[in-house]
Amino acid sequence: MRTDPTHEVPVKEPGPRRAAPALAAFAAVRLLGLGVLGVWGAVAGSSPHTLLSARWDSLWYARVAGGGYGYEVVLPNGAVHSSLAFFPLLPWLERLLAAPTGLSYGSAGLVVSAVAGLAAAWGIFAVADLLYGRRAGVLAAALWAALPVGIVQSMAYSESLFTALAAWALYAVLRGRWIAAGLLAAGAGLTRPVGAAVVAAVWVAAALAWRRGERSWRTAAGVLLAPLGAAAYVLWVGRRTGGGLLGYLDVQAGWGNGFDGGWAFARFVGARLASSAFAAGLGLVAGVLLVLWLYRLCVRQRQPAALLVYAGVVVALALCASGYFGSKPRLLLPAFPLLLPVAVALARWRAGRAAAVLGAAALASAVYGAFWLNGSGPP
Repeated sequence: MRTDPTHEVPVKEPGPRRAAPALAAFAAVRLLGLGVLGVWGAVAGSSPHTLLSARWDSLWYARVAGGGYGYEVVLPNGAVHSSLAFFPLLPWLERLLAAPTGLSYGSAGLVVSAVAGLAAAWGIFAVADLLYGRRAGVLAAALWAALPVGIVQSMAYSESLFTALAAWALYAVLRGRWIAAGLLAAGAGLTRPVGAAVVAAVWVAAALAWRRGERSWRTAAGVLLAPLGAAAYVLWVGRRTGGGLLGYLDVQAGWGNGFDGGWAFARFVGARLASSAFAAGLGLVAGVLLVLWLYRLCVRQRQPAALLVYAGVVVALALCASGYFGSKPRLLLPAFPLLLPVAVALARWRAGRAAAVLGAAALASAVYGAFWLNGSGPP
């Protein structure tokens, strides 16, 4: 295992040729998922295109792309769902692509997600390749594609775009490319609220580099650039709503979102354990324990501090948010460092055995994704 990638000489850059197996594996898994969704849709009479591009959050992003911010839905209980809850980078890209192509904003979102998914797989490969070698990098990208909720990577959602920016920001941090890291972190901050995880990773890594005596204006520039995206949007929302620094939190509160340390989620799980939905509650407990176990493996693996901070913040924000409990698996999707211990373990196996495990995971992901989107789907 490579323990000090920033000083490894020479380091092979993760160019297209080196990353090609990872990109091919990612594309194959995602195409399998789309193929199963297409067959399921033909049998069920549902439209895969509609399921992927015109439901749930994808509709809100399309509304922002088409008409800007300002759309609201007032629920019977008085709660207000505002489009201001959705960060602007994805709708900006949808509008940019739709203008010259004539695509609908939802369809443009699918194209953005497809390209961003490949970029995310490439970034995940780059990080894993740098730390643990090429084979582990290929497997990490494939594992990310084969996650149970991997179908979200093919939706007009922001997870793929955010993960791409986050993965390449972390790679830039590991290589000491601080300005690139800061710019990518700023882009992540314009994509999702969890962009704070990327900012925290850049700041912690920069502080450690400073402590080691690696001091330069580029490091300081990266630190200053990293929070600009999220800060700009949050301040703009505060000014627009009149809520000041807390304006964005008020918008999220209208959606029932907040951060309570996981208390609401614990009560949600407890209610299922005490009801006829005991099996579902048990599954939720098992899922949380699995995530925490994987994070423990990351620590034992001695992953760089930037990766541990990033994954830790993503996990904390996902599990400790007070609303939309069914979204937890989707919110954990960007936490790709959790997969690195698994990728390293699989890399030690014979190629055929590892491929069989990945194939089974990909098929299970494809079937579950089709079932999920034709049922409750991701809120």
